[in-house]
Amino acid sequence: MAILERIHLEIIRAVEQHGSLTAAADKLHLTQSALSHTVRKLEEQLGTAIWYREGRSLRPTQAGEYLLSVAKRLLPQLAHAEERLRQFAQGERGTLRIGMECHPCYQWLLKIVAPYLTAWPAVDVDVIQKFQFGGIGALFGYEIDMLVTPDPLYKPGLTFEPVFDYEQVLVVGPQHPLHNARHVQPRQLADETLITYPVETDRLDIYTQFLTPAGISPKRHKPIETTDIMLQMVASGRGVAALPRWLVEENTAKFDVTPVRLGRKGVAKQIFLGFRDVDADIDYLRAFVDLARARPHPLRQSDDHP
Repeated sequence: MAILERIHLEIIRAVEQHGSLTAAADKLHLTQSALSHTVRKLEEQLGTAIWYREGRSLRPTQAGEYLLSVAKRLLPQLAHAEERLRQFAQGERGTLRIGMECHPCYQWLLKIVAPYLTAWPAVDVDVIQKFQFGGIGALFGYEIDMLVTPDPLYKPGLTFEPVFDYEQVLVVGPQHPLHNARHVQPRQLADETLITYPVETDRLDIYTQFLTPAGISPKRHKPIETTDIMLQMVASGRGVAALPRWLVEENTAKFDVTPVRLGRKGVAKQIFLGFRDVDADIDYLRAFVDLARARPHPLRQSDDHP
């Protein structure tokens, strides 16, 4: 009976990451002969090969692909468990690793983190904005413990809780024809340069909830990652942008820009905090969710905007 050990998973992941047995051996602090012997023994026990050669490269077989998927799923969980146990042994509570799928929410997050760190001095907070497998994959892979997202993807084993409401708006500069408009219709953006965060259009609300249903596309779509640069571009007449109303109103003292409602009814959104069901009873994680929901901040809006 074959016995699958952690080292087997670490080897196949290291080979996939570094491209060769030699590089994987160096990464794992093994000799190449020891690594090769371990792999051969496992293949004998399994009765199937893990890799086949393509020139100088190694390609995983079907069995190898399966083991690689297992390694990517289990090794981060094992590392997470070991880190938690180390923290327990040293009297620490742990680290709350927060992933961001919401570009403008970083400023909000800072306002939550400050009182949270005061209330939970034994807990560290780490914010991660780039994930190897995307936000949902990062949760399942234990890369993060919590995901901040406006677009929850409900999967078995995950919980998403709404923490605040906001309105997505169009942002225009002082000389723009829509500067004094109460709302904008999709056709009015057909000749515009639309500035957004660098996110796929099928995940941008101004497309999915406003432009695409009307069969409209802007003349040009310009992705910009930094909020201040985006607002400066709008203020100087280089285009219009799609942003949360609260973020626009927080920056009107710095930039001469105006929020305009998208359609007569507007585009209403929520921000969610997602986490693994198995972690739902962790007190410091639950405390962060409760603080995010209860703390007054500019994202809580009334419905009296024009």
